[in-house]
Amino acid sequence: MYAPERHQRIVEQARAQGRVDVKDLAELLAVTPETIRRDLTSLERRGLVRRAHGGAIPVERITLHPGVGDRGGINQAEKMVIAEAALDELPENGSVMIDAGTSTICLAEMLPTDRGLTVVTHSLPVAMAVANRPGIDLHLLGGNIRSDSLAGVGTWTHQLIGMVSVDVAFISINGITPERGLTTHNMAEAAVKSAMIKSARRSILLADHTKFGREEFGRVAPLAAIDTIITDPGVNADLVREVEAAGTEVFWPGRD
Repeated sequence: MYAPERHQRIVEQARAQGRVDVKDLAELLAVTPETIRRDLTSLERRGLVRRAHGGAIPVERITLHPGVGDRGGINQAEKMVIAEAALDELPENGSVMIDAGTSTICLAEMLPTDRGLTVVTHSLPVAMAVANRPGIDLHLLGGNIRSDSLAGVGTWTHQLIGMVSVDVAFISINGITPERGLTTHNMAEAAVKSAMIKSARRSILLADHTKFGREEFGRVAPLAAIDTIITDPGVNADLVREVEAAGTEVFWPGRD
């Protein structure tokens, strides 16, 4: 049995039983426990299972994508650290494009008012965070507003993004792997994120540690399209090394 076939069987067993055991899987699939442990590590990095003592439990993908309001409190401390570090990437008297996402909302709330920034966004929460701030020239992109992210997508959004060229784009994402690059769960948002990256001279990805090793349905861009990834100290060091080997700098503030 090839590895992809084993992985499928393991995930099926985990979802059917609620938990899988290394020893039982080794007997079921006729491989060594060491092979099963490697399989579980691979599946965990892809966001399909979570390792537990002696085995693993399934991660139900349907629960991974709550609305932006529900996600606000998840890993909030990490997102604040990431957003604060991202302030160092702001241009002086320049332009930025801010993607939809909870980490990018944190960044918007921290934007200084003494730099004469031009802010472009398709996110209603980002726009509301800066709309009344002095020293910020806000441009809100139109489009079809998605109810879970409160962000504009579609033809209008793409046309407007194509009309601007910004100094820095701050991008949010759901999954990062060296093989598939940047991915997200919604195709329409994937297309907008891709367009934002192309519209900017530099692109900075804001992603907490849970995004590393995950793959989602909609492909956004290869890792090489991003200049820097800012994450938190909880990120897996092995995953960071794989990403950096692919040519993208990863900055994790506060790491010892």
